[in-house]
Amino acid sequence: MSGPADPDFSRSLRAQARLHELVPGGAHTYARGSDQYPEQMPPVIVRGSGARVEDLDGNIFVEYGMGLRSVTLGHGFAPVVDAVCRAVRDGVSFTRPSVWELRAAERFVEQVPGADMVKFAKNGSDVTTAAVRLARAATGRPLVAVCRTQPFFSTDDWFIGSTAMPHGVPPAYRGDTVGFDYNDLDSLRALLAEHPGRVAAVVMEPASATAEPAPGFLEGVRRLADEDGFVLVFDEIICGMRWSRHGAQHVYGVRPDLSCWGKALGNGFPIAALAGRRELMELGGLRTDAERVFLVSTTHGAETGGLAAYLAVADEYEHHDVVATMTERGARLAGAVRDEVADAGLEQHVQLHGRPTSMVFATLDGQGRPCQAMRTLFLQELLRHGVLGQSFVVSAAHTDDDLDLTAHAVRQALPVYARALEQGGVEGLLVGRPVAPALRPVAAPRRL
Repeated sequence: MSGPADPDFSRSLRAQARLHELVPGGAHTYARGSDQYPEQMPPVIVRGSGARVEDLDGNIFVEYGMGLRSVTLGHGFAPVVDAVCRAVRDGVSFTRPSVWELRAAERFVEQVPGADMVKFAKNGSDVTTAAVRLARAATGRPLVAVCRTQPFFSTDDWFIGSTAMPHGVPPAYRGDTVGFDYNDLDSLRALLAEHPGRVAAVVMEPASATAEPAPGFLEGVRRLADEDGFVLVFDEIICGMRWSRHGAQHVYGVRPDLSCWGKALGNGFPIAALAGRRELMELGGLRTDAERVFLVSTTHGAETGGLAAYLAVADEYEHHDVVATMTERGARLAGAVRDEVADAGLEQHVQLHGRPTSMVFATLDGQGRPCQAMRTLFLQELLRHGVLGQSFVVSAAHTDDDLDLTAHAVRQALPVYARALEQGGVEGLLVGRPVAPALRPVAAPRRL
């Protein structure tokens, strides 16, 4: 049920070492990096099916946060894979728009009430940066205000310059992104007062894994946008297909000017979208007399496979209540994990946060502080008992057996966690060094 207590990772370790020789950081996303996992347990994945994955050593794990939250229907979900195969057999990319672009655009604007028009791309960073460029053009203002209590919006300079890894971004760019706090209208009002008439866009997730909007908060941001003239941009890349297929904007009843989508749109296939008000979106089109905006123009943005994946995902969400399924799965898992934590007397140290569809765990030390070493120890013990995940973010593919195995893995991990608390640290319990923040200015403390 739980897998081997001491799984072998020798092949994965060799593959990870080779990846570090060929790929900076050893992975193509910082969140996938080996420094985000226990040092001697970095599974390199061979295949996945449903909510389980197999690594090079033949270890099989129940996986959470699948595809960095992009896989909601399960690995290898046949209707999506089959739709992509049918589409690409007739060609992938052409010199003119394909019928897939029309079909996908029609479907998307039907799906999202706040979308008059849509432009497809391949990743969330591109569409979010396009939204920022559009807002600056529409307002003639330079600054972008981001919610600083939310972790990530784009790989482009306008945002990376404001993070803990700004090296390589010209200093002149770094002052163009300013921050406010979620659920704090006064912090946004103060920011607008500090930079009167200079904020082009407010970019924020309407909600996140750790925070729901307080009553009146999103409505207040919408009013400020109307009063001040900035463009309100909702990052729906995670919550868009986990809160509702119509977006969190539909759940909370607040329409942004622009919204950015990705991740679960294609169940892991690469597709993203920028959507919003016609008068803004047309600034990047041909039906305007204003100076044109270079919006999104990518070779692969409209390749047929990604669009076919989106259409198949949209079918599944329309015909089956995928969000309700994930909600039920997440709630069942939350109950089981909380029961295990309570039985172990560790409610003050291992905690769950977020909606059932996007649940994360917090690992706290003896003083109740977030602790990377304790997090790594918890990840290590989960891996030893057949669970791979930096979170407990579920998919609709997680079965009762998957959830039972996870509860069993938590049950096995908690006594080790308790021993670390008793002795005041992870010495003798954790193999290797603790994980480190994905965005940090130097490779230490996990330098190779």
